[in-house]
Amino acid sequence: MPVPAKKIAVVLAGCGVFDGSEIHEAACTLLNIADQGATYQCFAPNIQQSSTINHNTRMPEPDEFRNVLTEAARIARGQIQSLDKFNPDQFDAVIFPGGQGVAKNLCDFALKGADCKVNADVEQALVSAYEKKIPIGAVCIAPALVARVLGHHGITVTIGNDQKTALEIEKTGARHQNCEAKNICADHLHKIVSTPAYMLASSISEVNEGIRKLVAEVLSLCRE
Repeated sequence: MPVPAKKIAVVLAGCGVFDGSEIHEAACTLLNIADQGATYQCFAPNIQQSSTINHNTRMPEPDEFRNVLTEAARIARGQIQSLDKFNPDQFDAVIFPGGQGVAKNLCDFALKGADCKVNADVEQALVSAYEKKIPIGAVCIAPALVARVLGHHGITVTIGNDQKTALEIEKTGARHQNCEAKNICADHLHKIVSTPAYMLASSISEVNEGIRKLVAEVLSLCRE
């Protein structure tokens, strides 16, 4: 009998680099999952965004209010579920693309660094995935979120080489490893894989190369 395809949960934080999920990173994640023979289901918390940014002017839109799940549905082409429905028993791994929405909507790392508060559904998804020993992938700034929740286990992650962000990550108890944009940091003991993406990358091709390697490593850890 053929081996069933691995099923990956992808957690989004809205739509758009400055207030949601980084669209290139999210699309590269979904494409590489499919290209490497797995399937995916997108999730996002059903909450209001912390802010809305005009991506043309890069200025805040204080009178515009958007929902994270509704916005993330744009990337997922409507095939998305509220994150409170996530069940790690139904998935082989979970991946968090980056974007400022990760540090603004899924948590408030952008404001408080290592002392940030994490959305309850996001924290539950990470804790339950870790306890079930399914691999966790984190792209761009998402490793800071993972560190806030799981850093006390001594996990190792990367956001590239930004010293200020790395210091905040290490305050959580996690270890930071410098890494080039096209490479990955693989913590095999804790089954956590991260890549810098646009924290460091200068092109979408560099982002895609790092995410391609991340997805491959995550799928490899699914078989361990």
